[in-house]
Amino acid sequence: MRIITRTVLILSVVSLLADIASEMLYPVMPIYLKEIGFTVFWIGVLEGVVNFTAGISKGYFGKLSDEKGVRLPFVKLGYLLSAVSKPLMATFTYPLWIFFVRTVDRLGKGVRTAARDALLSQEATKETKARVFGFHRSMDTIGAAIGPVLALLFLFFYPGEYKTLFYIAFIPGILSILFIFLLKEKKQPVSTLGKGNFFSYFNYWKVATPEFRKVVTGLLIFALFNSSDIFLLLITRETIGNDTITIAGTTLNADTITIAAYIFYNLVYAASSYPMGALADRLGYKKIILLGFALFTLVYGGFAFNPSIAVIFILFSVYGIYAAATEGVIKAWISNLAHKENTATAIGFYTSCESVGTLLASIIAGALWTNFGSTSTFITTSVVSVIVCIYFLLKIRGKNSP
Repeated sequence: MRIITRTVLILSVVSLLADIASEMLYPVMPIYLKEIGFTVFWIGVLEGVVNFTAGISKGYFGKLSDEKGVRLPFVKLGYLLSAVSKPLMATFTYPLWIFFVRTVDRLGKGVRTAARDALLSQEATKETKARVFGFHRSMDTIGAAIGPVLALLFLFFYPGEYKTLFYIAFIPGILSILFIFLLKEKKQPVSTLGKGNFFSYFNYWKVATPEFRKVVTGLLIFALFNSSDIFLLLITRETIGNDTITIAGTTLNADTITIAAYIFYNLVYAASSYPMGALADRLGYKKIILLGFALFTLVYGGFAFNPSIAVIFILFSVYGIYAAATEGVIKAWISNLAHKENTATAIGFYTSCESVGTLLASIIAGALWTNFGSTSTFITTSVVSVIVCIYFLLKIRGKNSP
């Protein structure tokens, strides 16, 4: 039986192109915002608001997809919103306009995520689901690695041309939408939950299976202390300080090393996602996710103790394996535990709660860092990760594979 179907391949290419567009702007977004007048405080407010908007909307649009019994309209609209936001960021520089456009960008992620993941789930059997999600995450992450490289190359030849970069990012963004038109909608079972208000997707918890509740409870405790990856980049920059390394006669400063470490992480993540999915399908989701959480504990514990540049790259490689062992596998597990007619609702419920958890985790991490230093942030996160591992060992029994 073919595991990577035509639909899975096309959706994976769509994610790759969309991530190239988004990640081209990732290294320059803070610089661009400061250049047009945003302070660090307002950059934080902006990113907090827009990411919260995207996160909380995933559940709503997932439930709406189940209610309508369709997926592709949500996938198309979601990627379209993200694509058109790229050039609009460079059109005007008024603060309210920037808030609006960034919200449109992240809302696109909220619109498409649950419907797209439900499509991926539909294309797999319970025995192949982790490999399907792993392949998709791999392609998505390749885009996340290519994007910053293209941005660095462009800015090397055209320093300071940030607005032009926003226009260029529109190209892979619009290509991602064109690929979606190669897909055809299949008949979907219609949700039996009924209609409701924006937050009615939280009602899924009432009808969810006991196993779903146990698994999601553990995952959300973890999310509550799994802060944004920006803190890993910040600790890397802080640890390196004024140190440099020389490669092939070229001296790299702290900023360049930090971006290189981030790219390296994405490459390891991309290379590991499908193999980790295959292991999860064979050995069980619980074992692979526990492995991922153990690696996460090691990474955050390692960053707490002033690692050398070489160790930093090792830690980022381990972090890439952690991501590969958890992100796609978690979605496979969630979709297998969901009712078939409410797959998008279940995924949307989890991803919305996870996004809120990540926002709160970032606030907690920032508060700990500000008041007690960076070491406290990373030690606390490591300890909570160990607690979550114990929870899964005690509360989630059995192989937990399809």
